[in-house]
Amino acid sequence: MTSPSPETPWRPTGNENQVWSLQAKRSPTSQEGRRDFGIPPDPSLATLPARPDIDLNRSYRLPELIDIAQRNNPATRTAWQRAREAALTVGMVEATFLPVITANVIAGRQTTSTPLPLPIGSRRYFETTVDGISPSVALQWLLFDFGRRAALADAARHGALAANVLFNGEHQRLIFDVTRTYYVHAASVERARIAREALRNSIAIRAAAEAQFANGLATTVEVAQARQQVAQSELRRVQADGQERNSYQALLLAMGINPTLRLRIDDDGQRRLPDAPETPIDDMISAALARRPDVMASYQAMRASRASIAAARAEFFPNVFVAGALAGGQNNFEAGGLPTIGQQATGTGVLLGATLPLYDSGLRIARLRQAEASASAAESTFQRTQNVAVSEIVTASNTLRTALESHRAASALTAASRVTYDAALAAYKNGVGTVTAATAADTGLLDARQAQADAHAAAIIGAANLAFVVGAMTSPAAVP
Repeated sequence: MTSPSPETPWRPTGNENQVWSLQAKRSPTSQEGRRDFGIPPDPSLATLPARPDIDLNRSYRLPELIDIAQRNNPATRTAWQRAREAALTVGMVEATFLPVITANVIAGRQTTSTPLPLPIGSRRYFETTVDGISPSVALQWLLFDFGRRAALADAARHGALAANVLFNGEHQRLIFDVTRTYYVHAASVERARIAREALRNSIAIRAAAEAQFANGLATTVEVAQARQQVAQSELRRVQADGQERNSYQALLLAMGINPTLRLRIDDDGQRRLPDAPETPIDDMISAALARRPDVMASYQAMRASRASIAAARAEFFPNVFVAGALAGGQNNFEAGGLPTIGQQATGTGVLLGATLPLYDSGLRIARLRQAEASASAAESTFQRTQNVAVSEIVTASNTLRTALESHRAASALTAASRVTYDAALAAYKNGVGTVTAATAADTGLLDARQAQADAHAAAIIGAANLAFVVGAMTSPAAVP
């Protein structure tokens, strides 16, 4: 079923499935003798999920995009199924506390031919036939095992709780991812708008240079500089438009919907930013460690591993069980033309016993050591999760403060750059300035405005990131 050598392409033999069996003869090496490492196409793989209930003629804001993502993203569905699996595991372990009842039916027929020392008439063999059927109902019940099943059930409950916590955590992560990509897209839209305005400014400078050149007040170098500025602005506009398209695809990917959809995204405008938060970092850390899903799930995993130690220790003690059976039987015996002998019987029985492994080549000790090692690793993982959470909170707080301060500085820079640009353009039009100063002012204004837009988006994303890492991005009412 595989390739005959490492450098030879694998090709289906026709036995894989119906699609490839039809395509097997169409995928040999090419006529030129070149090796082709392609695989036969399977049309069923090209089917995308059905489009969610989305109106393409309306504009969607962030809360509506989050709602669409929570109803359609495969990640949350996967986390939900894992939580269901963990819950079913608890039920499976708890089922071992109850007896097991089985129904059995055994039936058979045996014929034996024995040669006679002397023939009796025409009979040279003595034949006997035995047939019968025996139905039974059996009961097996483990009564006492020194807490092994209870420890396993406790570990399963902790695992189920961790799975449910991670399910909610997956929704929190989805909310944050959609929020982050939404504001990244909004920033790219703003950058594209600024780039188009900068292109218009560059065109205005070029028009002024060409007018001055027509009046004999400018040189060809100045006109070339102005045209160069227009080309540079056009390049920036093209790049900004490409970033806008890429950020839109990132938003759809975060939502988990078909990337080919064309949604109309309505941004919330340039919301006013507050000053840097003054919440004590220790208070944020304490609140976050008590409610972050990853910390809670890691803690439950640690408790589950400790319960596994108790289950491993219980294997060194005996198991007390009870067994019972209710059976019946019907047998028939035929021998060489004699009348058939039939027999019917029923029986019941109850047994009480105990089992204790005396020697298992160290298997139980190895399982105990393995459980202890797993518990130690889970405890270390929990401590590391706590440290990572604290580091993320401190980093997110610092990032938000830096973004807010950067936006304040970029706003001041934008205001000053706008004054410089207006003055440089007016001076050049009046013949008292240079085109070099005008183009430099145009570039400076573009950089300042884009820095301001980036800082604004970074501040909003930083605030969302801080709410996420402290475990507060759970609902509109929970975010501070």
